Amino acid sequence: MERFYRTHTYLVEHVQSHVRRQLMDEIDWSHRLIGIKGSRGVGKTTFLIDYARERFGTDRSCLYINLNHFYFTKHSLLEFAQAFSKQGGKTLLIDQVFKYPDWSKQLRAIYDTCPELHVVFSGSSVMRLKEENPDLVDVVQSYNLRGFSFREYLNLMAGTSFQPVKLDELLSNHLALAAEVLATVQPAAYFKDYLHHGFYPFFLEKRNFSENLLKTMNMMIEVDVLLIKQIDLKYLSKIRALLYQVGLEAPGPANVSRLSQDIDISRATVMNYLKYLKDARLIDTLYPVGECYPKKPSRIYLHNTNLMYVMQDKLSVDKQGICETFFYNTVHKDNKVNMGAKRKQFVLNGAETFQISCGKVSGKLNPDLWYVVDLPQAGRDRVIPLWLFGFLY
Repeated sequence: MERFYRTHTYLVEHVQSHVRRQLMDEIDWSHRLIGIKGSRGVGKTTFLIDYARERFGTDRSCLYINLNHFYFTKHSLLEFAQAFSKQGGKTLLIDQVFKYPDWSKQLRAIYDTCPELHVVFSGSSVMRLKEENPDLVDVVQSYNLRGFSFREYLNLMAGTSFQPVKLDELLSNHLALAAEVLATVQPAAYFKDYLHHGFYPFFLEKRNFSENLLKTMNMMIEVDVLLIKQIDLKYLSKIRALLYQVGLEAPGPANVSRLSQDIDISRATVMNYLKYLKDARLIDTLYPVGECYPKKPSRIYLHNTNLMYVMQDKLSVDKQGICETFFYNTVHKDNKVNMGAKRKQFVLNGAETFQISCGKVSGKLNPDLWYVVDLPQAGRDRVIPLWLFGFLY
């Protein structure tokens, strides 16, 4: 066990996020079994290390382990946890939990046999902790770690300390909120860069961002989709082809029949693969109010704008599509998002309708619509700058 303590100490002393993630304050850490899900590349490992540093430092009552370690090919996770608990361990942080066979049964056994031990584990966004793992239904609390919001990116790059706002507050007080931001920084000076490369924290690494993101996307498909969903490797090329075709056209209508013909797979398989890609946080699907999977979606979006710049030619990326994708991604965290009556419109929580525009809004405004516009400054009345929605988390 000493080897794991040494690794834990090194990571706590040397690995640190440049931004304190908002999720840190949203989690109820009193629960004994907590799952942190998220797509590959959003910083789950760093998040666990930040938690260890913030709450425990190098105190040996907390230990980080990664199930990528070959040690766990021959040793039981349950026995390790029991030994750690007997030595006075209180919090066990488990990374890459899905790499361990029967991981859900092992976590349940740890929960039942180590009542003094708190376990926090990370996993892929593809994992369905409760729906597909009956062992954990009544004991696990699940949370999602997302990529950087524009607020988090702005705080990092501009040295600001803005706090997130709720949707209701944003709608009722957007003029004052925008004025507060603009009094300190010009968000437009950072917004384009965020749209291009600010969602994934690894943009801070000294590597080519686009190549790194392409590698990460392939890992999402090969590991998070094929491995976790136990899909035969021979279908990898079909899933990659589907993502590429959808990515080139996103945002766009979900023409399942054409996708089926072009990729030479059945309509049912197209729908299944779209679901897997959505779970992996590579795409998002948009439905009219009252409809959901397994029905065919009305439109398909890439999960975030960074993916658009990798999948599509940077010079031909549609600005309107960028604006819609950013809006969908940032409001989706805490709100139910559906398609509005017209293109460019979104309905949030079955109530408020938003029309997205990458240009100016002129003429008489519809009092039943919120106009979200790519403005560098503040808005007016029911016109809100797009960048301000990046402060929702």
